[in-house]
Amino acid sequence: MRTPLFTIALASACLIGGAAAASTTTISDPIGDIIPSFGGSLPAPADLDVTSFTVGFDGTNFNLSATMAGAITTTSGFYVIGVNRGGAGPSPFAGIGEPNVIFNSLIFLQQNATGSVTLLPGGSTNLAAGAVTINGSTISVVIPLIMLPSTGFDPDHYGFSIWPRSSSAPAGNSQITDFAPNNATLAAVPEPATWAMLIVGFGMLGAAMRRRRSMQLA
Repeated sequence: MRTPLFTIALASACLIGGAAAASTTTISDPIGDIIPSFGGSLPAPADLDVTSFTVGFDGTNFNLSATMAGAITTTSGFYVIGVNRGGAGPSPFAGIGEPNVIFNSLIFLQQNATGSVTLLPGGSTNLAAGAVTINGSTISVVIPLIMLPSTGFDPDHYGFSIWPRSSSAPAGNSQITDFAPNNATLAAVPEPATWAMLIVGFGMLGAAMRRRRSMQLA
């Protein structure tokens, strides 16, 4: 499985100065990286090919969105977001090269802008009207924290992964077209290695700005 090019975008309300009221992380995923185990016809529908995935937490709600390679229709399939709220959970995708996609709850998003949340084990709860929105090639959802209670992780460290499923492909894992991120989960707050990368990036940006100012003053 090809590893996606990760583009990290962090948004914190008070990044310089302390407490952050909200955190967001975005990754990008290559166009056309349909997984080899997909059992449907190729090329797969563009609205089942993830190009970016965003996870945000504002202290009350999770704000999730995914952008596809083409405008979302109502004919090709649906989207599943796995959520690891902490502790052990099922890892059913080892056989298709995704053993690190671990979750203990699921968010189902339909292409008609409806959805539901299922806790494992537990029942399913429909999302409120308007919680799911579709704008061209992007599908977004707002999930209250109360619908995803912690099983060990702080909410801003829950792990999320999205995978579209094709309604025209055979049932089971062969319906899955793509994962974002590949063989991993994404949290609203980046891991320490990502923080280090961001700090280095900020330092380089500051140095470049200082050099530019020096040249202007010369």
